[in-house]
Amino acid sequence: MGVLRLETDVAELTLSTQGAAVLGWRLKASVGGVPLLRPARHAGGGPPDEAAAFPLVPYGNRIGGNAFSFAGRDYRVTPNAGDRYRLHGDGWLSDWTVEAATAESATLALRRAADAAAPWDYLARQTVTLDGRRLTVALSVENTGDAPLPFGLGWHPYFPLTPRMRLTAPSSSVWLEGADYLPTEDVPLPPDLDFRRPAPLPNRWINNGFEDWNGCARIDWPERGLTLLIDADPIFSRYVLYRPDAARDPAYCGDWFCFEPMTHTVNAFRLDDLGGLRPLAPGTRIEGTLRLTAVVK
Repeated sequence: MGVLRLETDVAELTLSTQGAAVLGWRLKASVGGVPLLRPARHAGGGPPDEAAAFPLVPYGNRIGGNAFSFAGRDYRVTPNAGDRYRLHGDGWLSDWTVEAATAESATLALRRAADAAAPWDYLARQTVTLDGRRLTVALSVENTGDAPLPFGLGWHPYFPLTPRMRLTAPSSSVWLEGADYLPTEDVPLPPDLDFRRPAPLPNRWINNGFEDWNGCARIDWPERGLTLLIDADPIFSRYVLYRPDAARDPAYCGDWFCFEPMTHTVNAFRLDDLGGLRPLAPGTRIEGTLRLTAVVK
């Protein structure tokens, strides 16, 4: 496990090879000294879900029943990370290799072979670049196996949650959550989950996938004098919004939430149309880029 440090004249970022996880991204003291992501709770070797952000590859979220069928074949996967299901693929739990690094950019790569736990044989890359107050995250995954399989990408950042925070993230509908955190029904946006205009998060458990995102989002923190603009490539056409509660997570203090750009629906492997997953033939890949820009008021 290694830790890389990137910086510009106004911002700094730390990145771990464990899980390709961002450990922190903050503005320097000269421009406010505030964190733009929730700082990691460890120095790089701890649990991925206690980092500031990590990539989702070769898919995000859960596969119901730990099984799916594709192209006439049945596949099974094994649970991970203490979950009942195989959660977020395996990139977040793997040690990545540094392919290139400068003062402002780093590319990490992960080569995974198919095994009894999961059928994906792939090469993933994440390039993280700082440019002033902008963070760019470029993700890709290539099928290096000998059979076609569905693949997806996502990014799982943790953002500070403040009393006056407002989220803008247009979508057309939201999936209701059922047992085992799996989606049940795609429904019109209820009033408290309608982020087509700036709105606060409801003060309750939220773990929902949103459909038909246009790739643009905005997080406003008025009490911090700060706005974060998110611009994602069209391949990221969905997002997951996650905010736990103290009843289910006693350690939760209401100080963070997750806004996770995704290429596919949660549990898309069980949908007839694959819900945005891309079937990749051997030697082909998908890629997408996210841009996050801090605006200081």
